[in-house]
Amino acid sequence: MVQGFDFDRVIDRRGGDSLKWNRYAGRDILPLWVADMDFASPPAIIAALERRVAHGCFGYAEPSPALHEAVLGHLWREYGWQVEAEWLVWLPGLVSALNVACRAVDGDVLTATPVYPPFLSAPRLSARQLSTAPLCQVDGRWVWDFPALHGARRPNSRLFLLCHPHNPVGRAWRRDELEQLGAFCCRHDLIVCSDEIHCGLLLDEDRQHLPLAMLDTELARRTITLLAPSKTWNIPGLGCAFAVISDTALRRHFSGAMRGIVPHANILGLAATEAAYRDCDDWRRDLLHILRRNRARVEAAVAAMPGLAMSHVEATYLAWIDARSLGVGDPAAFFEAAGVGLSSGADFGLSGWVRLNFGCPLATLEAALQRMSQACGQAARGTPSA
Repeated sequence: MVQGFDFDRVIDRRGGDSLKWNRYAGRDILPLWVADMDFASPPAIIAALERRVAHGCFGYAEPSPALHEAVLGHLWREYGWQVEAEWLVWLPGLVSALNVACRAVDGDVLTATPVYPPFLSAPRLSARQLSTAPLCQVDGRWVWDFPALHGARRPNSRLFLLCHPHNPVGRAWRRDELEQLGAFCCRHDLIVCSDEIHCGLLLDEDRQHLPLAMLDTELARRTITLLAPSKTWNIPGLGCAFAVISDTALRRHFSGAMRGIVPHANILGLAATEAAYRDCDDWRRDLLHILRRNRARVEAAVAAMPGLAMSHVEATYLAWIDARSLGVGDPAAFFEAAGVGLSSGADFGLSGWVRLNFGCPLATLEAALQRMSQACGQAARGTPSA
């Protein structure tokens, strides 16, 4: 427990409406897959929802001046980013936003892998050609491979999809890396859709998130920044996100691509978002303390497991684990058989890896790591797991 917020209380999510837990209903499998933390959301958000429900009328809603004030105030306090209310485009979620971006920009799409799966599906669903370049590891750290990016770019490439901070590799991109990427996009006249949904989850205490659009005015003009409170304050089911688009023409194209197919943000999501950005700084501070503890536990445990390796997680609550030396064909299926549900690297464009969500109470995490350690030990000895 940290300052009154009990992040180690185990909340029983089985048998309800949890996508995360229902995947393994009736089986003894601990779910550490989808990016959904097993923590109760902040009390201030719960109170805001209770007040809104008590109002009793749930008609069509639009963002209020108080919500705009909360969002703009948060962006200024956190990053010194001066955003105008008219730059905001409200959405029901980040995945919708990625698909809208692909429809709004007339041309092909470029991104780097591994990456959050909707980055790979949104171009296809939008009838766009996708080109990918691999990220690479240098001294155990994931970095951009700019020669590969240059090679992957096509004459009709017009949109670059950026994950910042990165899901799944856990990088918080440095200013120099962003500047080099920004120069690449400006030089080749690429619009950038920057998914910054994990920006509130930088775990390295000496680091501060830098919105891509803050680098310079030219890059800001060609950037669609996607944000939401869903990951940081654990409210992904409330369906509320927004894009920050300073350029009037780009914002018009983006809003036009939404028309008739994208619903409004959820009315309860709007209430929760206002509370998150205005009243929940203390909860987030304490959450980061818990996530740093869990990260350290995962990194130490994985380092001791034969056949596994991982890079340091700078941001997010997601560990990207290299299981290629484990000697199994499907690492996600292997760990599922051992009682731990992880995300398959194949879904992110890189087979042989798994993603582990450590946003959970310590008791859940320890039980999962113990099962993984036992399974890896049995694999190393050549004995079948139970």
